[in-house]
Amino acid sequence: MTMKWRHWAWPAAPLALVLLAATGCEGTSGSPSAEPTAQPSTSGARPVARVCAKPAAGPAKAPKGAVTVDPAKVGDLTAKTKSNPPKTTFWLRPGKHRLDPDRYSQVIPKKGNRYLGAPGAVFDGGKTNQYAFGGKAADVTIRHLTVQRFVAPPDEGVVNHDSADGWLIEHATIQKNSGAGLMAGARQRVRASCLRDNGQYGMNAYKAKGRITGLVVEGNEIVGNNTGDWERRRKGCGCTGAIKFWAVNGADVRGNWVHDNRGTGLWADTNNNDFRIENNVLEANDGAALIYETSYNAVIRKNTIRRNNWVEGRKYADRDDNFPYATVYLSESGGEPRVKARTDKIEVSGNVLENNWSGITLWENADRFCNSPANTSSGDCTLLVRDTDRCAKPAISKAPLYADCRWKTQRVDIHGNRFVLDKSVVECTVMCDRMAVLANYGTYPDWSPYQGERVAEAITRKQHNRWHDNVYVGPWKFVAHDPSRVLDSGQWQGPSYRQDKGSTFRAREGD
Repeated sequence: MTMKWRHWAWPAAPLALVLLAATGCEGTSGSPSAEPTAQPSTSGARPVARVCAKPAAGPAKAPKGAVTVDPAKVGDLTAKTKSNPPKTTFWLRPGKHRLDPDRYSQVIPKKGNRYLGAPGAVFDGGKTNQYAFGGKAADVTIRHLTVQRFVAPPDEGVVNHDSADGWLIEHATIQKNSGAGLMAGARQRVRASCLRDNGQYGMNAYKAKGRITGLVVEGNEIVGNNTGDWERRRKGCGCTGAIKFWAVNGADVRGNWVHDNRGTGLWADTNNNDFRIENNVLEANDGAALIYETSYNAVIRKNTIRRNNWVEGRKYADRDDNFPYATVYLSESGGEPRVKARTDKIEVSGNVLENNWSGITLWENADRFCNSPANTSSGDCTLLVRDTDRCAKPAISKAPLYADCRWKTQRVDIHGNRFVLDKSVVECTVMCDRMAVLANYGTYPDWSPYQGERVAEAITRKQHNRWHDNVYVGPWKFVAHDPSRVLDSGQWQGPSYRQDKGSTFRAREGD
């Protein structure tokens, strides 16, 4: 389940207490000085979850009935977890708590256990222990605790290592770990927490067996992750992001501040469905603010998205790559009424996109479908085909498999958004000013029924992808069908494409 940017000619193979006004707010990046690299703008101001700088304090005294954990005793948390029954509350005293030096000496909670940190309580892996909390026990709570310096391997997580269900992570700081700060299970809630400076992901929402359902990510600050720069170390791995979601069915991602991460902010990859991504501030991430890939049915609304993709977009422009690398990238993803969700389309509405490297790109790779060697989500098929082996010649050339064996960018409704671009702010001259809907020329494999311009024609004209009633400020251009068709607003709105009915276009503010 990996992904790289799909070049068009690719050959084959209740958190009010943690919300402060964006205007004039300070950030917390991973730099030693803790100075913000993203300066919140007055345009499209929206509250941000400023929780890393001012984490909520935990209980100063042990709650009634709680077991007290002593930081002076190495391994005390593990030992007391083993010796107490399920549903026990543990209160970690102020200080640095350590595990035994064996790298697999992580805490294995019992069902319903609660772990509460006092002010100043830190659970430290000492760059020796791989995991902090693991096991399969459900309904575990971790509150007011800093978890840091664990060394999970790539793609694995420190907190909830085994993706158990029903966990609540609240008012926690999970920072400076290798791998992912935390994993996710079904019905997991991550609220008002700081996921900062982790080596690969802030959170890796992946479950090896079964699907993740009912995931809530609310009011968190997610900053400075992917310190290991894994896309460079494993070129094209698609293995990074502030948060990466895999096969999640039902997620509410709201009120988060996702900023200054190396690479992508939020990335949903492979058969996700039923997402609501609302009221977030996504800014100053090196790559796209949001990628929704080979997935279904989402509402993306009322987000402030600014200054994203400057690093990665500029890198490709410097190579004269004319693919429209965008800050919101919908790749082989669309609305599908046959997949149950709270919506049957992808709706992108009420967002403010300000001074990003380009805007929204809708894309399909004509060579990527079930059983194709060009399917980088190898082994996976769409949610519409249970037997992947059916997607083969000659059956794939006819209905229903011709449609169902391919992830389609369809039923995307982009409306009521404000797109602002000042090239002097972005410091660019070309290729940072585009909206796009396009596909590549299908060539591979030789038995593919999607060769030629079939997919490009479908995504551009036949799959109900629609922009309308938006506001554009700045020198926007539009790409349709393939990267060679660069249009002005008149051509974009004209009879050939009929996009952005009811939208307004202004050269600058105040015009």
